[in-house]
Formats: sequence, structure tokens, C-alpha cells
Amino acid sequence: MVYLQYGRNILRRSKVLNTECVLHHPLFYGGQGVRYRKLEVILTTNVDKLGKAGETVKVAPGHFRNHLMPKLLAVPNIDKFAYLISEQRKIYQPKEVEEVKVVPKTEEDTMKEYQKAARRLENAKLVLRRYIKIDTELRSPVDKDEIISEVARQLGVRVEPENLQLPSPLSSLGEFEVPLRLPKSLPLPEGKVQWTLDVKIRKK
Repeated sequence: MVYLQYGRNILRRSKVLNTECVLHHPLFYGGQGVRYRKLEVILTTNVDKLGKAGETVKVAPGHFRNHLMPKLLAVPNIDKFAYLISEQRKIYQPKEVEEVKVVPKTEEDTMKEYQKAARRLENAKLVLRRYIKIDTELRSPVDKDEIISEVARQLGVRVEPENLQLPSPLSSLGEFEVPLRLPKSLPLPEGKVQWTLDVKIRKK
């Protein structure tokens, strides 16, 4: 500040005396450039005509102090803030959505799925446990929806209601063969007339 005041006094004196004065002191020139020096800041959000979130830009000190900083649009470019901004972008930056192409199933693919499911149902036995009321009579009968849900849970096979033939619910303990309605083109196991699902109801 002393050098700045000294330089201003010299300028005033030269104007009064109408003399040309050449200033050679380097500190005078350095001091004159302080007000025009720009700050490096990191933008926290997208700012029009300035940059995108996370970018480092140079702005005037007054613009940063009066506009950007009060609205939390930017922070000073120091290591601490740079790390925080990078971590924040990792958390909140939207992930790119991968495009998933749906390939329509062919009839051959559908038949392969049916074959795999039919073999699994043929070689497995569905076991259910129920409370009884009198002798072998169940307190609550086993209906089609329950069998379908248990097949999905125990055997990992999804069966549609139209694929399962159960005219009436199962109301007693024992082993049952529930007919399955599958495509006629599926080859039946040897000695079988139709596809069936073995269901065993045990006492709980």
C-alpha cells in the first residue's frame, strides 16, 4: 500500500507540474494488476456461459464473492473442495442406462423351455404339509393356485393355470398325480399316457 500511495503521489505531482514522469519500480506495476487477477474456482452446478459442474474455471474475484459463492454455485479450487466435488459427482451423477434389446422368442425356443420344464416336473415330487381335521381330511384343501405357487418355490418352474388340470381341490392326505396340459408335440416319457405332476400331502 505504501508503494501504491507513493506512485499515486508521483502521478499527481507530474500532472500539477506538467512534467513527464516515468515509473520504473516493479512493485508499482505488480500492485496495479491485483484488481484484474482472476480466481480459479470449481463449479458445483452447470452455470450458463461459464461451464459445467466439476469444471475448473477462472472468474473475477467480485463475481465469485458476490454471485457464485453466496448461491453455492462454485467453491475455491483447493484440494479439499476438489476431492469433495469429485466424490459428490460419483454419488449423484446419473448412471448411463444400458439399452437392452429384446429378442423375440421363436417357436423352437418355446418348445425347448417346455421340454426342460416338463422333464423337471416329471422327475420331481411336490411335497406339501397340512393340518388334518379328522383322520386324513385336511383342515383347508389345496387348490390350483397354491400348487402353482409351491411349484415355483420348490421346483423353480413357472406353471400357468391353464397348464394344470385340477377339477377340484385336494382335501385329504396322500399322493396324487395331477395332470398337466402341455403341447402335444412334446414327446411323452416311456410308459406314460400324459404328463403329470406328483403331489404328496403330508401331515403337519
